[in-house]
Amino acid sequence: MVVDRDHEPTGALVRPYAVTRGRTRPRLEIAMEALVETTARGRLNGLSSGREQATIAGMCGTRLQSLAEIAAHMRMPLGVARVLVADMAADGLLAVHEPTGIGDGGGDLVGTELLERVLSGLRRL
Repeated sequence: MVVDRDHEPTGALVRPYAVTRGRTRPRLEIAMEALVETTARGRLNGLSSGREQATIAGMCGTRLQSLAEIAAHMRMPLGVARVLVADMAADGLLAVHEPTGIGDGGGDLVGTELLERVLSGLRRL
């Protein structure tokens, strides 16, 4: 691999840990089905960030995307997408809308509704 010092590595040559600068833990806990949208600040400042952040800001600026969809569209591990989205949300570039009923102390550890949604999604594949 030839390294061009004037440009960042791109595409499949970039290892996931390079995208997150070696971090594996997000600043915020985000469910994989949480919906993400670009904020007004993100529309103005999101493109000045790195390539991945600009792509996420663009994707979530046109319609709500789940964290899982972001990871799939960008062909990156869910954990890497979670770190990037959490960083952008902490910086005010993205708004994260967590699904209702998860983590609110209301009953089962894993709700039946969530399991039904996962099963339905798997059937659609």
